[in-house]
Amino acid sequence: MLLEIVSPEASLFKAEVTSVAVPGVDGSFQILSNHAPIVSILEKGIVSISAPSFQLSKEASAIFTKINDQNYTLAISSGTLEMKDNKVIILAD
Repeated sequence: MLLEIVSPEASLFKAEVTSVAVPGVDGSFQILSNHAPIVSILEKGIVSISAPSFQLSKEASAIFTKINDQNYTLAISSGTLEMKDNKVIILAD
């Protein structure tokens, strides 16, 4: 599935991923490929991304935390998530 993370300042990430876990207001949840359409408000927490490989820009490398070659995290203070047609868009603050 395609994951795109956008902040008010810039597009932070756009790539094919295998899963993404986010801090929803009613608790954390994970999205996998072909998940049902969903819109959710996100609260302060960690977005965890799993993908076969990552290529981050120098600017993005400064805000993402590398767990290993296939997993990265991003701290957010709030946001919104939309999953539709196997594409996840996160608008993050």
